[in-house]
This record gives sequence, structure tokens and C-alpha cells, in this order.
Amino acid sequence: MHLAYPAVLAALLFCTGLYGVLARRNAILVLMSVELMLNAVNLNLVAFDVWLSKASRDTLHSGQALTLFTIAIAAAEIGIGLAIVLAVHRNRGTADIDRLRDTAEGPETGGPDDGGPDSHGPDSDGPDDDGSEGAPVPADEKAEAAA
Repeated sequence: MHLAYPAVLAALLFCTGLYGVLARRNAILVLMSVELMLNAVNLNLVAFDVWLSKASRDTLHSGQALTLFTIAIAAAEIGIGLAIVLAVHRNRGTADIDRLRDTAEGPETGGPDDGGPDSHGPDSDGPDDDGSEGAPVPADEKAEAAA
């Protein structure tokens, strides 16, 4: 068999995985796309190892050994990745990548109408209506006030 067949298949798998990583917004689908890309690399490693072993008889089959190492790393990566996605889904209720932010980060602010840095609301550092400087309110006090 020619080297071109597995190389083209690996390129198609890698491009499919790359498209999945760039276009998908669900974290589980992104993890599956990363696995596709890793499998394309594994296919290339084994194909080139077989191709090079035909050239010389005394080889160490390092491509196949590296493939086993990559499979072990991929299994650990998917286990940890799924655990993180499930923990985030329990806390936030979504696995959408665009909606996930750091837990210490608040809602995005941008303009004067939404309480951003340009507005002088009660949570800003600018002067309040009484002329005093307003101190930022910690997140736990905001949560207690909302409850």
C-alpha cells in the first residue's frame, strides 16, 4: 500500500477535527474534535513507521511506541476534560463555551448605560450623588443583596 492513502485519510481526519474545534461551541464536541485530531496524528505516526521499516529491517518501531504514548495521553486528557465539563455543567447549567467565564469574573460591562466604568453608579469608583467616592461592592455582598 502506498503512503499517500493513510496520509490523505489522516489529513481529512485532522481537518475535520480542526473544523470541529473552531466551529463548535459545545465543550464535549470540542473534546471529540481534539480526539479526531490526535487520531489523525496517530495514523500518520504508524503509517510513516511502517513505511520507514520497509526501507531498513533493523528498526525500533518508534512510531508505534509513540502512538501508544499518545493514546495514553489522550485517554487521560479526555477523562480530565469530561470531569471538568461535567463539574462546570453542574455549576453553570451549560456546556456552551461562549457562556463559560472565570468564576471570579462578573458580567461584562461596556458602556455608560450598563453600569460600566464610564458610569458613576453605586458600584463604580467615581463620585456618587453625594460627592463621595463609592467603593466597589464585593461579589458575596451583591449575592446577599439580591437574595
